[in-house]
Amino acid sequence: MNVQAYLAFSGDCQKALNFYADCFDAEIINKQTYENSTTDIPESYRQKLQHAELKGKGVRIMAYDAAPDTPLNGGNKIHMAIDLDKREQAEKLFSKLSNGGQINHNFMEKDWGAMYGRCTDRFGIHWMVNCDL
Repeated sequence: MNVQAYLAFSGDCQKALNFYADCFDAEIINKQTYENSTTDIPESYRQKLQHAELKGKGVRIMAYDAAPDTPLNGGNKIHMAIDLDKREQAEKLFSKLSNGGQINHNFMEKDWGAMYGRCTDRFGIHWMVNCDL
């Protein structure tokens, strides 16, 4: 079994995936736009991503631009959780993910024996970064 995230965006999926590709040193694959879709979509939205994947060492995320008539609601019921082995790597990733977004919990030592931080990135996605000491 493999469970993975499928993120929805409101027209900025390509920008978000470019950002995540840089953060995770990953590659965007399987990009499909709405160009040849039979979906009733405005012409201005045809170049948006109907499906794409981000793939790298230890990371695989699917994403798309939801159709303009599909409401997306911000919320905090879901967080992307990342566990890393090296403190420097975890600090660097947390810094990249939070750049332009909001730090909800500073990256710091916690009582469970780890460095931990929580942020919301510039695209509204919530992240938790953890690194055991």
